[in-house]
Parts: sequence; C-alpha cells; structure tokens
Amino acid sequence: MSKILFVMTGVDHWTLADGTKHPTGFWAEEFVVPFEKLKGAGHEIVVATPGGVVPSVDKGSLAPEANGGQETADHRARVIGTSAELNNPVDLAKVDLADYAAVFYPGGHGPMEDLAVDADSGRLLATILTSGKPLAVVCHAPAALLAAKGEDGANLFAGYALTGFTNAEETQAGFADKARWLLQDRLVEIGADFREADPWAPNVVVDRTLITGQNPASSAGVADELLKTLG
Repeated sequence: MSKILFVMTGVDHWTLADGTKHPTGFWAEEFVVPFEKLKGAGHEIVVATPGGVVPSVDKGSLAPEANGGQETADHRARVIGTSAELNNPVDLAKVDLADYAAVFYPGGHGPMEDLAVDADSGRLLATILTSGKPLAVVCHAPAALLAAKGEDGANLFAGYALTGFTNAEETQAGFADKARWLLQDRLVEIGADFREADPWAPNVVVDRTLITGQNPASSAGVADELLKTLG
C-alpha cells in the first residue's frame, strides 16, 4: 500500500494580537480520525514537523465536549500517546516527496503560527501541486497554503476552490477578536475561491488534486476523499 506524509505543526502555542501565547498545537480529531482511517486501509503513515519536533496536542481538543463524550476523548488520547509515527517524526526539511503517494495536513491553531510562514512546507506544497499527487488539508491547516508561492510571488493556490476554518467559527470559538489575522480572510486575499458552509457542519471541497475540510467534523470526509483518490 501507499506511504502518506502527515505534515504537522511543531509549536505548542499561537501568538495572539496582543502578544499573548495561547496554548495550542494540533487538534486531536483531525489527526486521529484520518490516521486511523488511512492506517486501517493499509497505508503507512510518516509524520513530519519543522525541525522534527514531536507535535503537541491542543489540550482543549481532548476534552469530552470536543469529542462527543469521554470514551472517544480517552480513545483519541490513547492513540496520540501510543502512536509511534506521531512520537518519532522526521524533519520536514529533509522530506523527499518522491517517497510518498499523498500528503495530509491536520489542523489546530498551531499551523497559524508556524506552517503559515514555513519555507520548507511552502516548497513541499509547490512540489506536490506539480506532481499530481493528492493533497488533503483540514480546518486551520490551510494556513500552510499561504507559504506556497511561485517565482513571481503569487500564491500557487490562487483560483483553487477550497475551504477552511471560517470567520464565523473563529468568532464562535472566541478568538476572532483576539487573532492577528483570520484564516478565511487570508485565503480570500490570495485569490482562493473560499467555500463556506454552516459553522461546525462537515464540509469537504475537492478541486483538482486538492482536498480541503472546513473544521474538525470534516476530518472523516477529507480522509474518505483521500482514500478514494488513492484507490
């Protein structure tokens, strides 16, 4: 079966407009659900982060109310704690896309801090667009797309239909008035065709080789679309 690269945030905080460092990282559901679906289908997973640091989970994403109950929260915490892939990441700068059939970016607020401006991630995204391999990105992880620019400085995802965590969702989460910038605004600014659904409802958008999901509830649908593409 195929080898799939999970590109994940390497930070444990998100710097807000007032300079406060909000504790965060990756969102549990957005890693665990696709991880289990893809591994369950027989695919091999490799996790990469900037500098090869072990990703930090957003503690809020392990709360029972964020997982539909304590049982699911406990399960996801166990997967995160015992995943050899997650706890032994490779350095993003050393990744060779030729080794992988697809790339997946889980979200959480962490990518807003590092992957949005990470040159290695930007180069990887540019390479995967020209490769024809599938790219799946969910929730706040489309922030990473902001770093993918051509030689002329224009963003490579201009003109793509996509989605991500919306301004409405960020407002309801209590961060819209605290953030330095909002993901939906930035994706519209680079020329993307942003497709917004109701807050917190599953929403998956596919355009060419790009698969995007709006929020945590979209993680399963994004993984299913990726599995369809991989055959």
